[in-house]
Formats: sequence, structure tokens, C-alpha cells
Amino acid sequence: MSNSTQYRETRPGPGWDRWIECAWTMETAEELRGYAVRPDGCLDIVWSAADGLRVVGAMTAEQRYNFPVGALGAGVRFQPGMAGRFLGVAPAELTDHIVPLEDVWGAPACELEERLRQARTPGETVRLLLQGIPKPESPPSPVQRAIEAISAEHGISDLERIAQHANLSMRQFRRRCQEESGLAPKHLSRVLRFRYACQLAERAERPEWSGIAAEAGYFDQAHLIRDFHEFAGGPPMAVFSNTAAGLPG
Repeated sequence: MSNSTQYRETRPGPGWDRWIECAWTMETAEELRGYAVRPDGCLDIVWSAADGLRVVGAMTAEQRYNFPVGALGAGVRFQPGMAGRFLGVAPAELTDHIVPLEDVWGAPACELEERLRQARTPGETVRLLLQGIPKPESPPSPVQRAIEAISAEHGISDLERIAQHANLSMRQFRRRCQEESGLAPKHLSRVLRFRYACQLAERAERPEWSGIAAEAGYFDQAHLIRDFHEFAGGPPMAVFSNTAAGLPG
């Protein structure tokens, strides 16, 4: 990421950790082209003055975006499987799609957008975004807790065991997981494992890919390379030599 691009994440505050992974802001001091955003198993509500409020569904492949000088973006990233309760629509309908929040929320989205256009700072933008999301009235469902467990284990999970803990057959869990997260359990696990491998690489001064593959739960380095080709469009060495790497996940 360019030094002239500032990306910041903040914790959502007490009571939100199980539901929201983070709120984030991004500001550009120069034009940014080909900015890569990798799949992470999450759904986001995203705000920008140019495009308004949008919902970004779970992605199955890296997407690239261009930003002009002086762009300000902000968003709320939900934990995997947790967005549906707040959006009022099944995340399965949003996979690989970006839709105006107004199409999902109606008038409340328009009212929130009007407040956001009055914000003076990135911090105020984030505060207003979080205030615009209704507080959950009940704890996560058994299916959401099962997805939470997959996420906590970075996708290195025994899915049969997790389905049993949710009192579901594997077939039932496959359908419910897709409804709640936008991805089937095996697909979600692969995305989360890929995300974890990316996090390990970002922390390393010089990524050692065979070790990262083992720690992230891959059978071998070739298995990791196949997922990188699918999710990021190239081998890990090429992805991490690209200075336009995407939003930290």
C-alpha cells in the first residue's frame, strides 16, 4: 500500500465483538489504481461520498478498484456469518455483489447517508456508521456460533464436528451456512485459511511459504498455491510482491 494511502481499523466497542470485526477508514493523498481487495469471508457496509452507502457481499475472488486523489472511504466489516441479522436479507443473495444499502434497508439507509454527508472527520464517519446499525436483540444462533467457531479456527476445522455441535446434519449445515455467510462451509473454510495465510505472510519480514502452508493448515505448498491462484489470481510470491496489496484482513 502506498505511503500516501492511510488505512485504519478500529474496534467496534463493547458488545459488538461477536458481530463486527472492525470499522475502517481509508484516505488517499494521490490517485490509487488497481487496489486489490482479497476474499476474507466477511460482508461490509461501505460508505464513500462518490458512491454512497453500499453493501459488499462475501467475495470469491480478488477485486481491484481505482480511487481518485482525496478519496475517503469508511466501512463496517461484519464477522463471518453475522451480517444477515443486521441487513435483513440473506447474505447468500449478496455473494460477489455490491448493492446500494437503500435497496436493502430502504428509508433508514437514506437517512443514515444524509447524516454521513455532514461528517467532518473520518472518526465521525465511523461513529455515525456504527450508530446506524441496530443493536442485536438476541445472541448468535447455533448456526452463527458454528460459523464463529470455523472463523476462530481460521478455517482449519472439522466441519462434521461443528455441524453436530449445531445439532444439524451436514446437509442442513451446508445450506444454513451458505444462507448466513454467503459461502458453503468448505468454501468459507478455504477462504478463511487463505486469509490466515495472507496474515502470516504480512507479519513475516520474508515469507517462507512452506512453513506458512503448514501453519495455515494446507496439505502442502502446492495446495496453498492453488488457493492463491483461485482467490488472488496468482502464486503467493507474485501476490506479495505487488505493492498494491489490498485491505488488511
